Amino acid sequence: MTSLRTAPPAIATITPKIIVSQTAPTGWDEYLTQHGYLGFLLRSEWSEILHGSMQQHPHFLTAYAGENIVGVLPLSLLDTWLFGRFLVSLPYLNTGGVLADSAEFANALIDRATQLADELNVRSLELRHETRHEHPRLNAENTSKVHMRLALPETTEQLWNDLKSKVRSQIRKPLNDKRFVAVWGGTELLDDFYQVFCRNMRDLGTPPFPRSLFEGILTAFPNDAEICAVYYEGQLASAALLVHGPGVTQVPSASTIRDFNPTGVNMRMYWHLLCRSVERSQHTFDFGRSTEGSGTYRFKKQWGAQAAPAIWQSLIRKGNANEMRPDNGKFSLAIRVWQKLPIWLTRWIGPRIVRGIP
Repeated sequence: MTSLRTAPPAIATITPKIIVSQTAPTGWDEYLTQHGYLGFLLRSEWSEILHGSMQQHPHFLTAYAGENIVGVLPLSLLDTWLFGRFLVSLPYLNTGGVLADSAEFANALIDRATQLADELNVRSLELRHETRHEHPRLNAENTSKVHMRLALPETTEQLWNDLKSKVRSQIRKPLNDKRFVAVWGGTELLDDFYQVFCRNMRDLGTPPFPRSLFEGILTAFPNDAEICAVYYEGQLASAALLVHGPGVTQVPSASTIRDFNPTGVNMRMYWHLLCRSVERSQHTFDFGRSTEGSGTYRFKKQWGAQAAPAIWQSLIRKGNANEMRPDNGKFSLAIRVWQKLPIWLTRWIGPRIVRGIP
């Protein structure tokens, strides 16, 4: 996937006008449709969801050549007393940053974004790119993780046949187990989804996103976002949120209660997710980011997923690039303490914390 389209030579030499606004300008979403899946991830709905659910303030940077939009860059301002101020494109999502008709237009947008970072006096500006943009003020880069994506066949039968025999056997056992029930739905399954999500986040030592974030996604994309919940003997065991973009299905959040891991519920759930994507005639399933060689990387790799670059570029104005990463050693004690907290408490204080973490 690329974030640049080829612009006609005459247009590429134009110096664009950059407009910054707190609401998406007319033509923003229409412009993004030509960028397919990457454009879908920058639609105005995402910024509105982040503003409504996590009080993050949107800034839409739009490049114009005459009256025509030739590039966009959505940013969210995170501003909390606990962590400080950050500009990110975009929080929660694995892909963001600039989309433009040419490298010149992209650089003009990044120029304005770095100026905005100075004006707002943020600690850092983070652009979650998939291709590298050369810019003198982007002074840090994080490529420690990769996107894991699976090219999907046209039928579920072919999907099954493409899997290795070991994976098929791991799916077959829970798939034939009558104690499992899988249910698809929308907001009516949100409470169940959020229950397993919060428990999983507590076990990982991570503050959970607010329930309103997922409600916002389901509401903003009623035809493209859905929940799959899997029950074992009537007990909720696993749940996932799917979002079907143009040609690509992503699973931004999926959780399984650890007590049910021996049942193989995770394999069954992901089989349902992949089948759903094939049934919707999607060509790619986006498993999300993982660190190469990690357990989640190997889990996704066994399905046939291939690694694609994730190039998160930043302007660090204060502190250092590793300061807010979860694997920073300074958070190890906080993680251990969090894992011992009751779930009801993490559900209450977690969203207040996580909204300020870039």
